[in-house]
Amino acid sequence: MALPPSSRAPEYAALAERLGYRRVWLFDSPALYGDIWVGLAMIAEATSIIGLGTGVAIPSMRHPLVTASAIATIEEMAPGRLVAAFGTGYTGRIAMGRRPMRWGDLAAYVRQVRGLLAGDVVEVEGAPAEMIHHDGFAPPRPVRVPLWVAPSGPKGYRVARDLDVPGVLSAGFPAEDQRGFPECGLLAMGTVVRAGEDHTSRRLIEAVGPAYTTGIHGMYEYAPAAVATVPGGADWLARLEEDRPDGQRHLGVHAGHLCAVTERDRGLVEAAGPALLQTGWTGDAAAVAARFDQAAECGVTEILYTPGGPDIPGELEAFVQAAAS
Repeated sequence: MALPPSSRAPEYAALAERLGYRRVWLFDSPALYGDIWVGLAMIAEATSIIGLGTGVAIPSMRHPLVTASAIATIEEMAPGRLVAAFGTGYTGRIAMGRRPMRWGDLAAYVRQVRGLLAGDVVEVEGAPAEMIHHDGFAPPRPVRVPLWVAPSGPKGYRVARDLDVPGVLSAGFPAEDQRGFPECGLLAMGTVVRAGEDHTSRRLIEAVGPAYTTGIHGMYEYAPAAVATVPGGADWLARLEEDRPDGQRHLGVHAGHLCAVTERDRGLVEAAGPALLQTGWTGDAAAVAARFDQAAECGVTEILYTPGGPDIPGELEAFVQAAAS
């Protein structure tokens, strides 16, 4: 599963471990959630065997040595359970008024972190850096934690192949030229539709709402005028302009990202109608199971389920049951 870092994330991770989930990934959006590394440490203490992942860590947030030290700390707490994946930071950076990183900068960062974990002296910002931790303050080098990348588009996949990463995270089914990595995780949002439910079901609306509105938030960033064509979009734009002055609207757009439906977003969800049923992996158990088969055919080895709404435990249970059907 994939979740925002929060005080309840360790509880959800412990349940996921009991249900048989393979790994729990945390998001990295400091303007929206708790700290990703503190969150992973909390989960490591609350669980025993479930894997841990950064889904994804944003390089520009931290000096490479800070990240290498964090990786080493989690590895010491939970040996062999961590995967550190990196991305250019879509929501995490946009929510702070910055565009995503350049792929060349991400590649350089991953190489620096890789070298530091190997025990090398690495040049960072024109100065030599090294993990000089004394015994007992970090695991001995090399620290063998897999480093993945979350590519998007041709540049991202070229970087992933140049780095020879052992795994990638994808937001959609990988195309043929995006396959071939030893491991591939696919982000999945939505809910398992229960018998008798449709787009008017209050439970379904609350469970799918955060994922549905997140897509519109992304639309606003790249094609703001298009939001007015979405049901409820014109009113949403007007509310945003009323609530936030020009230059601060990125602070309002992404509030509640993947975790809640804000008061402003409520109008989008209520106006969506049957479109809610097209959100992510939303469907009955048989439809969700079929998606697993489709993902496997595309080279996907792991599904990162992002549950939404007020009943996260119920969503996790329903999804794992659908996966096993």
